[in-house]
Amino acid sequence: MANPTSRHSKSRRDKRKANWKGALPPVVKCPDCGEFKAPHRVCLGCGKYDGKEVLAVVEKE
Repeated sequence: MANPTSRHSKSRRDKRKANWKGALPPVVKCPDCGEFKAPHRVCLGCGKYDGKEVLAVVEKE
């Protein structure tokens, strides 16, 4: 396997490594209650996943 013939500068290396923070976490709307949730997770608003109730959600007073 070939090795690089010249070094990359520190600024070039740091520009490449600085781009990991920019993305926001993915969110989708729950089809049952409309609250935002992470995809492929149980909705904490209504307790449903894939149209089936998985968690019993207690209403706050």
